[in-house]
Amino acid sequence: MDKLSIWQQNVNKSPLCQHDIISNKRMVTKGINIIALQEPALSGDGLTIASSDWITIYPSNHANNPLKTRSITLIRADTNSESWNQLEFPSSDVTVIQITGSWGKLTIFNIYNDGEREDTINLLTDYHRRHSKALEHATAGEAHTIWIGDFNRHHPLWDSPTDT
Repeated sequence: MDKLSIWQQNVNKSPLCQHDIISNKRMVTKGINIIALQEPALSGDGLTIASSDWITIYPSNHANNPLKTRSITLIRADTNSESWNQLEFPSSDVTVIQITGSWGKLTIFNIYNDGEREDTINLLTDYHRRHSKALEHATAGEAHTIWIGDFNRHHPLWDSPTDT
């Protein structure tokens, strides 16, 4: 994969919103390779909707409690399966994939961060500390990392005092 385009969106568990994003050819015709969704629409058994244009990647611990999943990553089905892999991460709020090519390696963290707690940020910090050599080393080219998602954080000065 020489060119990468990512679409990121919190769909707020809306099947209609998610269906609109992935079930028409708009993302494919725009050249989107990866879709990073937070708060995906899940069925009663914890599965999500997708079209044949996309491979769904659930968090690595999704099977432990499927209904707690708050991030999924979709990668174009025509992407060479040998150019990417999923990395294990101990949270249903984070999906991690790694893409490699002659240019190097890119690790993408698709993150849903609960605005009320620091759990996800603490796990991400610990993960980066424990895996820094693997994340920062590429056999060819350069190693890159992207954190993408819904962080549910903002600075208080961004709010108007009249907001309630």
